[in-house]
Amino acid sequence: ATPMAMMVGIGKGAEKGILIREAAALETAHKTNAVILDKTGTLTQGKPAVTDILPVGDQIGNHILKVAASLEQRSEHPLGKAIIQAAASLGQRSSHTLDKAVKEEVLKEKIELFEVSDFEAVPGKGIKGNLLIGGEIFQAALGNREILKVLGLDIKKMEPEIQKLENDGKTVMILVWNNQIKGLIAVADVLKPEAKEAVKKLKEAGLEIWMITGDNERTAQAIGKQVGILNIMAQVLPQNKAAKVQELQKQGKKVAMVGDGINDAPALAQSDLGIAMGEGTDVAMESAGVTLMRGDLNLIAELFNLSRRTLRIVKQNLFWAFFYNTAFIPVAAGALYPFFGILLNPIFAAAAMAFSSLSVVLNSLRLKKIKV
Repeated sequence: ATPMAMMVGIGKGAEKGILIREAAALETAHKTNAVILDKTGTLTQGKPAVTDILPVGDQIGNHILKVAASLEQRSEHPLGKAIIQAAASLGQRSSHTLDKAVKEEVLKEKIELFEVSDFEAVPGKGIKGNLLIGGEIFQAALGNREILKVLGLDIKKMEPEIQKLENDGKTVMILVWNNQIKGLIAVADVLKPEAKEAVKKLKEAGLEIWMITGDNERTAQAIGKQVGILNIMAQVLPQNKAAKVQELQKQGKKVAMVGDGINDAPALAQSDLGIAMGEGTDVAMESAGVTLMRGDLNLIAELFNLSRRTLRIVKQNLFWAFFYNTAFIPVAAGALYPFFGILLNPIFAAAAMAFSSLSVVLNSLRLKKIKV
């Protein structure tokens, strides 16, 4: 009764692009009541782009971008790649598709970046390093407000500009060299077109939706508002994502975590149900019980719907299997003979057993025709 329905359910999920690694994931999905969505690469396309460059004092925007790109050449962060791509496009007039498709390695060769030494990545805050500019060495840093705390700098004068950009859902990075703020670089990651609709479907299914991100509270709230998510976990360092999952679990919630990156892997493993985006990293997919092969957020709602349908079929199967057996076994044992003189022919007992198995198979196969 149970394996048959689960097998058909897993097959139905595969048809839709939902790769379910084990049957237990379907049962867990049925019990889930809270879903945490990672922002970058899950709700967004994971391809951020530079939108604004605000120089401070007599600085020039192009020079600020070049300095920032020089620092980021050692970084693997998506925001760093966006800055390098923006710097590589300086002076390019062509908008031809082939120009836009140039790989990051080629982009780095198109611009003369400053030499960087003593590079250091500060998790959740930014990056630091020494740059060789015009024969002189400058101590430089690029990051959020937290990197300024590390450097002991005050950002009050720039707060109005920063807040305005953050209210638009942009991530703002502050560039510093020689212990002076030289400019702001704003980067935005475009939301997936189906993000708002997918969140709406999950809410209609009765699930509590959370968004988790390393962005500051203001930027996170702006993005959450765009997709309709009120529960926000902002300024979460990569190593603390699993702890955030635990917090919800301690409240008695069954938690599903949806992510795509390497730093999502611990949270995916900690959650009751890990859901990895197929466009993400191998580590994330290995840590999750379910992988969405198309990276389509609408598949999350379809997974929970498929889970409910499958568990309903399992319960129906169990009912009919027990019904036939409990009805015919006492009759075959002669329970009615003392009162009515009725004995069950062994042929009928065999037929009842066969029909019980047949009904389970046919009922399970109904899942193949159900639209989830």
